[in-house]
Amino acid sequence: MAGNGKQAISSAELSSFCSQVALILSAGLPLYDGMETLSETTKGSEFAELYQKASKGVTATGSLYQALKEDDRWPTYMVEMTGIGEQTGQLESVMNGLAEYYSREDRIRSSVVNAITYPLVLGVMLVLIIAIMLWKVMPVFQRVLNSMGADLTGSGSPLMKLGSTIGWVVLALVGVLVLGVLVCVILMRTSARDKVLNFLRKLFPPVRKLSMKLASSRVASVLSMMLSSGFPTGEAFRLMPSILTDAEAAEKVRGIRSDLESGAAFADAVSASKLFDALHDRMIRMGVAAGREDQVMRKIADLYEEQVEDDIARLVAIIEPTLIALLSIVIGAILLSVMLPMAGILTSML
Repeated sequence: MAGNGKQAISSAELSSFCSQVALILSAGLPLYDGMETLSETTKGSEFAELYQKASKGVTATGSLYQALKEDDRWPTYMVEMTGIGEQTGQLESVMNGLAEYYSREDRIRSSVVNAITYPLVLGVMLVLIIAIMLWKVMPVFQRVLNSMGADLTGSGSPLMKLGSTIGWVVLALVGVLVLGVLVCVILMRTSARDKVLNFLRKLFPPVRKLSMKLASSRVASVLSMMLSSGFPTGEAFRLMPSILTDAEAAEKVRGIRSDLESGAAFADAVSASKLFDALHDRMIRMGVAAGREDQVMRKIADLYEEQVEDDIARLVAIIEPTLIALLSIVIGAILLSVMLPMAGILTSML
C-alpha cells in the first residue's frame, strides 16, 4: 500500500514496467528517450501520472533509481535493486529478473484470491439460504400446522425447536466466519496488512505453513536473480527482509546474513536457518559445488511456487465439500423438524 494514500501498484503492473525497461535497454535506446516513449504509450491509463513522473525524473537526473525513489508507490525492494543494477552496470539483467519475480508474485496472489473467493461466495450463500429457511419457510410450516389444528405441545414442538436452534447456531457461526474473512480482506489492503497476516499465521497452522513456503519461494527467487547478476550474497540478504511479510522468515534471513558475516559457508548458513527443506538444502550444496547456485535457486523457487499452488488447491478442496455438507445437514435438520410432526398429524387423521 502506498504510504501517500495513492493507488498501489499491482505485481502485474510492476512486472510489465520492468519488462519494458529491460526491452528499452536491450534495444540500445537511451533510457530517458525510452522512458519518454513509455510515458506516452500509457496516457489515459490509471498509472499515466506515475509513468510521466518517472520519465521526467530520468530526464532530470539521468538515473532510473533516483526517479523511482521520488515516489513511494514503487516498492522499496524494486527501487533498491534498480540502484544496485545501475551501480554495477547490470540494470538490464536486474530488470529482467524483477519482471520474472513480480510475475511470479502475481501468479501466487491470483491463486490466493481465487482460493478465497469461491469459499467466501459459498459461505454467503449458506448464510442466505439458512436465513431464508428460518425467517420465511419455518413460519409458513408453523402456520400450516396450526391451521390443521395441530397440538405442538407434544413431540412436534421439541423437534421444531431443535431444528430452529441448529439453524440459528450454524447461521451465527458461518455469519461470523464470513464477516471475519471480509474484514481480513479489507484490512489486507491497508497498512495493517502485516499485522493481519501475523494474526492469521498464529491462529491457523495451515496459513503459517503456507506463509513459510511463500517466503522460501521469494528468498530463492531473489537469490537466483541477484546471484545470476553477479551481486554479493551479503547484499542480497541485506535487502531481502524488506520483501518478506513473514516475521519468522525475515528473522531467519537475518540469521543467514549474520552467519555469512561471521565467515560461514553459504550452504552451511542456509542449511542452519531451516528456511528450506532438507531436500532443497542438498540441492543448494550440489549447486554450490557445481558453481550453479543461481540455477538451483531458480529451480527451488519454481518448486515452492508449485507447492504453494498445490496447498491452496488442497485447502479449497477441503473447504468446498465441508460447506456443502454443512448446508445439506442444516437444511435437512430444519426440514425434518417440520416434516416429522406434519407426518404424525397426517397419520393420525387417516
